[in-house]
Amino acid sequence: MSKEYTNDLQLDFGPDGQTLIPVVTQDANTKDVLILAFANKDAFDETRRSGLATFWSRSRNELWKKGMTSGDTLKVEEIRINCEQNSLVYLVTAQGQGACHAKQESGKAYASCYYRRIDADGSLSLIQD
Repeated sequence: MSKEYTNDLQLDFGPDGQTLIPVVTQDANTKDVLILAFANKDAFDETRRSGLATFWSRSRNELWKKGMTSGDTLKVEEIRINCEQNSLVYLVTAQGQGACHAKQESGKAYASCYYRRIDADGSLSLIQD
């Protein structure tokens, strides 16, 4: 049976568990996109075990449990998988000030990593919450 029609989880993290799967993280209530990150097998397993969004940090080359430094953790309410079983959506509840590591002038974390838009002239401007 193909991945599109089975009830069996068939994520492919590769033979060593290091293949990265994209993970869209959304607010469970508003469905706003908070973060786009990646998970290897260890990150996915830790997310399921702990209930907190855990990713693989490509820049630091290490497991990254969101919020362990800032306190802004993301409680995973539901995990969804796409038809081809090669990407995930984590529906989460933010526990802290926000989801982004970038801070507003006030020092508060942005609610989402997508806090700017690209204007017609190519410049970036803040999206007002």
